[in-house]
Amino acid sequence: MGNSGKAPAVESPSDIFQRLVREDSFGGWEKTWKVGATPWDLGRPTPIIKHLAETGSLPKGRALVPGCGTGYDVVAMACPDRYVTGLDISKTVVEQSSKTSSLGSQLKNLILFSTIPSVRPLWAQRIEKLLKPSGELITLMFPLDERSGGPPYKVSVSDYEKVLIPLGFEAISIVDNELAIRPRKGVEKIGRWKKKSPTFHSTL
Repeated sequence: MGNSGKAPAVESPSDIFQRLVREDSFGGWEKTWKVGATPWDLGRPTPIIKHLAETGSLPKGRALVPGCGTGYDVVAMACPDRYVTGLDISKTVVEQSSKTSSLGSQLKNLILFSTIPSVRPLWAQRIEKLLKPSGELITLMFPLDERSGGPPYKVSVSDYEKVLIPLGFEAISIVDNELAIRPRKGVEKIGRWKKKSPTFHSTL
């Protein structure tokens, strides 16, 4: 049998992740954690989230981290003045994180976060129901480019505005994420949104 001399192609974790999620848009996320194809997992807190927590720039009270993965951001944000709950679609990563950290019952399994463009309006509606009036939503907007396909699927600031503003959110600030990891430099922004309080008018 002849040998072409070419080494067999080896899929990178990113390639495996994209293939699994394309084959099954929901079940694929579970498979990526089972096989360890999770290129987004830094093995540490997201730098900008860690910075905001350490500089006292996050609201106190109760916080929710949808799509929390291994829970590094949950731990980074938690403090005596802030109770943080993490949610993830993958039962595998929730069980792993609960066993290997002190998070315990703070990690919950729930389908909430979605990068699929067609589901973004449902994501916004769910966030609106969960967040109390005057509460703050923090979004890491990535990837802000013109790539085709995904995941991750391309997004724009206007995509967020289109689903959030009609639900009563207003942008407090939208700036480049100067602490983005190298692959995201220049294509990621951090947006901070406030849910408006209802306005009551006297009928007297």
